[in-house]
Amino acid sequence: MKNIKITVISFLMLGFAILSASCEPETHSLGNLPDKSVLNFEITQDLGLKPGGNVVNLKSLTPGIIPYWSYSDSNGQELGHTNLGETSVSLPFAGTYIFKYTVFDKAGSVSASKTVTVTENDTSLFSDPRWSMLTNGEAGKTWIINRVTESPLAFVGSGYINTVLGGDSSWFPASINDIPWSGIENKNFGEVTFDLNGGYNVRVVQTSEITGSLQQATAVGTFSFLLTANSVNDRIVFNGGLKMLHTNAYYTSLSSGFSFSNVRLIELTDTSLRYAMIAADGGVIVVNLIPKAT
Repeated sequence: MKNIKITVISFLMLGFAILSASCEPETHSLGNLPDKSVLNFEITQDLGLKPGGNVVNLKSLTPGIIPYWSYSDSNGQELGHTNLGETSVSLPFAGTYIFKYTVFDKAGSVSASKTVTVTENDTSLFSDPRWSMLTNGEAGKTWIINRVTESPLAFVGSGYINTVLGGDSSWFPASINDIPWSGIENKNFGEVTFDLNGGYNVRVVQTSEITGSLQQATAVGTFSFLLTANSVNDRIVFNGGLKMLHTNAYYTSLSSGFSFSNVRLIELTDTSLRYAMIAADGGVIVVNLIPKAT
């Protein structure tokens, strides 16, 4: 009996010890931030391809990380970014550019930068006619939301590519009266101007979203024009938080996740610009624009 009591007491003490240990707060450490000395990357200019150094090759050599590249002009104006491990960037304009390489791990991020110089302009990088359609080159081109020949908005399915290749469901209303529930006012929504005068320049004059207000705000910055074969995923990306021209339609208050800084083109001609905003739930709304009369 005595041996049994000793065994029971020992078992209870062991259980109490285990319970006490399990109640102690756990501590987790994310580790230390990586030192800049561990960063391993290459930023080179292909002078054989472009003697002016207009093509910059980026290559991440740091193992086990997620790379992030961003690049800006000498004024600090961001021109673009990517998270590809290896890619190339074309810079058509002469000037000085800063490329920033950032790596992320569970402890945080660390960055390093390198400056490159492009010695001459190379307008051949704009040989694709879509550049001229959008920007009219150095002269620039201004677009306004179309209320003349059709409704400002159109609606397409998530599998819709563009007006040439088509895709799944699409609806291009003939007039604003076809979608009265959208809450779009009959007013001047502003204008957006693109030009290639020494840079990827954009200027947005946006009318207030407040009902009845005609107050406008002007913002200037840079953009990236990402072109694909057959325009299956052509995109206009605004840098630095700049937003594409848009209406005060219902989606600004009832739907979430729309991006006005990264839009996919549905159609681009000399006389028409249609871009799609894609919501978090997969919904797609197209805004229709036409060139401003001069």
